[in-house]
Amino acid sequence: MEYLSKQRYDEIAGELKHLINEVYPKVQDELAEASAQGDRSDNAGYREARRIQAKTISRIRFLQKILEHSRVIDPDALPKDRVSLLSLVEFTNLSTNKRMKFEIVSPHEMDLEAGKISLKSPIGAALMGKKVGEIAEAKVPSGILRLRIESITFTNDHVSKEV
Repeated sequence: MEYLSKQRYDEIAGELKHLINEVYPKVQDELAEASAQGDRSDNAGYREARRIQAKTISRIRFLQKILEHSRVIDPDALPKDRVSLLSLVEFTNLSTNKRMKFEIVSPHEMDLEAGKISLKSPIGAALMGKKVGEIAEAKVPSGILRLRIESITFTNDHVSKEV
């Protein structure tokens, strides 16, 4: 079971709808057109259309599985005194004294450039359940990072709540 924010769930559902209702019918039309051009064994257009069809079907099935095995997170049901999903966590790497800030999200929402790390990543997993002031130890390829939680912020409908 994966938990997604309402926004990400809607994005995935929208992409799935777009693929099923718009992209796949076009792929089918292109495949039929390429097939009508004669011998399939020596038809590069047909092979390309089949490749695109397979890729589209694969993406549709992948998104269907995500939605089938996911639930939307109720932000109000999450603990407010400790790091959990959708927490915006500011922490200090104690070996470098560098401060960082990341939102803890499901693996399907991870986006490092946007400051979102997966709860299943080494750092995300180490931070989960910790309170402000506690030290988390994350096992990463370069060793063990000691991270002190500086603040935990929760965003619910774009309204921040500082703990």
